[in-house]
Amino acid sequence: VQLQASGGGLVQAGGSLRLSCTASKRTTSNNGMGWFRQAPGKDREFVAGISWNGASTKYTDSVKGRFTISRDNAKVYLQMDNLRPDDTAVYYCAAHRSSHASTGVQDYRYWGQGTQVTVSS
Repeated sequence: VQLQASGGGLVQAGGSLRLSCTASKRTTSNNGMGWFRQAPGKDREFVAGISWNGASTKYTDSVKGRFTISRDNAKVYLQMDNLRPDDTAVYYCAAHRSSHASTGVQDYRYWGQGTQVTVSS
């Protein structure tokens, strides 16, 4: 399974971006999906996750109320509003080992290549 993330870019603080993740195979339709991010010098951290059917979502506290994860067949989206400079990072999409969405990096089996998000102040 290959995951392709896109939609990153440079935006001013308070702006919005929408990230997309496309899977090469429809097998991911039965998997939970997640978005992670990694800033320079920091560990990769969980941002948002969604279960296989979209019924359950999870967010890290710092993005609650600003980011929204959704999915449509083999695509997963991350709508990011009211962006802040500390959201700057490379964002990765990942497919969970099961149908759930959890927060641990080790829970995800397949990873995309990452897309850069830069928020200027």
